[in-house]
Formats: sequence, structure tokens, C-alpha cells
Amino acid sequence: MALSAADRAAVRALWRKLGSNVGIYTTEALERTFASFPATKTYFPHFDLSPGSAQVKAHGKKVADALTLAVAHLDDLPGALSALSDLHALQLRVDPVNFKFLGHCLLVTLARHYPGDFSLAMHASLDKFLSHVSAALASSYR
Repeated sequence: MALSAADRAAVRALWRKLGSNVGIYTTEALERTFASFPATKTYFPHFDLSPGSAQVKAHGKKVADALTLAVAHLDDLPGALSALSDLHALQLRVDPVNFKFLGHCLLVTLARHYPGDFSLAMHASLDKFLSHVSAALASSYR
């Protein structure tokens, strides 16, 4: 399920449209992830996980930065995300299924905020992109 030229163009166009709001949406997606998949909270025992907390916002910003990096390097996601993959696999020991949970919650969040832009084609392109990001992040687990 490779990203086609149309998928890449769609993801880049959406990311440009999100602009400086990416961190807001990734924070909301994290909050949705914690609410929908409570086991994900176990990786953040030292965080205040209440909605709107400074710690969740700061982590949302890190997720936004990582995804923005991924959008900028669609031709080499494993290379661009290798340091994050190592961090999550070797130090944090995060179960890779959590990347998929977050990706799903990001899809829901973006569909909620951009219903007019979230066509079937956009949904499919963004879902493929997030699947590739998840796979790149899980690459150090092998």
C-alpha cells in the first residue's frame, strides 16, 4: 500500500491547510486516544492527563513536529523517523499498536474539524500516510 503521487499531494495540501494548528489537533487526538484507549495512559504516569493540561499540550506539539517532519520526508519515512523509532522502541518501550490508536484518533479529529475537506479520497490518503508513519516508528522493534 504505497503512497501514490495523489496521496502525497493530498497529505501535503492538508498539512499546509492545517498550518500552525497542527499542534492543536494532535493534542486533541492525544486526548481522544487517552479517553478511547485507556491503556495508553500507562506510558505517561508522570503526566497530568486531564484535557488541556500543559503536559498533554507539550506532547501534542512533539507529535505535531514529528508528523510535520514525516510530511516533509514522504520519500524516506523510516530514515526521517529513525531516531523517534529508536526512542520509542529501545528507551520508552511503547507498544507499537499505540501508534495506530493515535493515528485513528487523529483521523477522527481532522474529520471533525475539516468535514468539507475530508472526502473519501482524503481519508484514504491520510490513513495510508499514518499507516506508513506507524510502520516507520515500529521499524526499530524488529
